[in-house]
Amino acid sequence: MRTTTLIPRRIATTGITVLGAAGIATAALTGTAHAAPQTAKPAHQATAQAAAKPAKADDKADKKADKKAEKKDTGKKAEDYPDNLDGWIREAMSIMKKHGIPGSYDGIKRNIIRESGGDPGAVNDWDINAQKGIPSKGLLQVIQPTFDQYHVKGTADKLTDPVANIVAACNYAADRYGTMDNVDSAY
Repeated sequence: MRTTTLIPRRIATTGITVLGAAGIATAALTGTAHAAPQTAKPAHQATAQAAAKPAKADDKADKKADKKAEKKDTGKKAEDYPDNLDGWIREAMSIMKKHGIPGSYDGIKRNIIRESGGDPGAVNDWDINAQKGIPSKGLLQVIQPTFDQYHVKGTADKLTDPVANIVAACNYAADRYGTMDNVDSAY
């Protein structure tokens, strides 16, 4: 004999105790009584999944609130940037624009390629800074004291964070050279 089991809002021949009278009434009223039978999960799995759903909903609500807050701060829809060199440069340029820091996409990219080859984890362990114990790090090979001085609030407080590294380096280059676009060698 084939046994069918229940999922919420469906009537079947077994598992009525899991669904309960209210569920049966709802299923009957919504017209789902003739739905194809499906295998029900054991009660402990169903309870665990039900408990997990509010957490997922909370995560979604938190993300939505973060996006809404960002939209409110900027007056524009928050933009998602890809987690790659192009995305890091574009996100950095968006932040730089808000803070009046000059620099073009091409000028930033040219310097990144020369300094780190596009590797946000690049560390220079051979130059004079490294010999003094403060190696240059990140996409634009910034040393920690320079990063600390030129860090822009609102970016990560980590030297090797790609966006924070770009913004701090461009802030430094703007102060020292007018713009990152004017930098054609190690700076």
